[in-house]
Amino acid sequence: MAAIARRPPRLTVANTLSTTVATLIRVGIGPGTPRLLESQLVPPENFNAFVATAHDGATERGVRTVSQTDLPPDGVLISVEWSSVNYKDALATTATGKVAKISPLIPGIDLAGTVVDGGGDQLPPGTAVLAHGYDLGVARHGGYAELARVPPEWLVRLPTGLDARQAMVIGTAGFTAALSVAALEERGLVPGDGPVLVTGATGGVGSVAVSILAVRGYDVVASTGKPDSEPYLRSLGAAAVIPRSTLSVEGTRPLEATTWAGAVDCVGGLTLASVLTRLRYGGAVAASGLTGGAALPTTVLPFILRGVALLGIDSVQTPIERRRAIWQRLGDDLKPDSLDAIAQDVALSEVPGVLDAILRGGVTGRHVVDVHR
Repeated sequence: MAAIARRPPRLTVANTLSTTVATLIRVGIGPGTPRLLESQLVPPENFNAFVATAHDGATERGVRTVSQTDLPPDGVLISVEWSSVNYKDALATTATGKVAKISPLIPGIDLAGTVVDGGGDQLPPGTAVLAHGYDLGVARHGGYAELARVPPEWLVRLPTGLDARQAMVIGTAGFTAALSVAALEERGLVPGDGPVLVTGATGGVGSVAVSILAVRGYDVVASTGKPDSEPYLRSLGAAAVIPRSTLSVEGTRPLEATTWAGAVDCVGGLTLASVLTRLRYGGAVAASGLTGGAALPTTVLPFILRGVALLGIDSVQTPIERRRAIWQRLGDDLKPDSLDAIAQDVALSEVPGVLDAILRGGVTGRHVVDVHR
């Protein structure tokens, strides 16, 4: 990808490919669809992608024309329809983020689209799929492009109940939220146990967690550092909204008055330490974030006197069978009820502004990327 060109006028071939695949799927032309796609659709050799290139301690970012030969030689060829913007994408496109493993890199740690070629009998052309995590958008070109090649063992069939855009509104962040809720419930949390806290509630993970918990009947308390976001959080189903400052004060006692039956923590640091001191007996917190810091200034007392649990949530290396099972539930009983309220659509050319805003903590909800804009 050493000689990536500047973006030319719109590539109509790529548009035609995506539109045709989507149309064939919508009209549901039946068992013959894969053969029809194989015989009539030829993916474009050149297409648009958002590319980050590191040099001289800085990173150049922008929409470029790339070639299929710039993609990895192995994997299933996907006509990408949607991706999303995540905190990790921001880290992967900055010189100080220390996340990107290759340069140039097409970022985008998640994607949704349709199989074009290379999926064999298990994933014939026209199959709607999604992918996220593993090395996607970090050590392997990701979702901010009109085409991508993804190892078949990373792919998840798009679940019934979700279209490609909805899947990316959920995306990596929403999948992390769903893993968090599932982990809490697997440990025994049920509606009626008491209030459940969500920290960093206006972020991608937090927003989806609030919505999932509310749909499942929990009394959700949302913590945020954005005072004007209360109407947004209540629209997602939060029963109460509290300021972040109440959970991030140094000098917290080893044990505070019990408050929450469980928690989804997207912040870490002092906030997570404070949550642990306030969990009810036998409660648990599912932790997935570190925007508040990686250090955890706490004691063993919540664990040995109240029997609480700290559940680590990792969405990057989740085994594929667990991943596929959670996605099936995201189309069903774990499906958020407020996807339109959570999401904002952006074009490839608008991605840099969103990446910068995420690093500043200035993003509410989810931004989904229409890779054909």
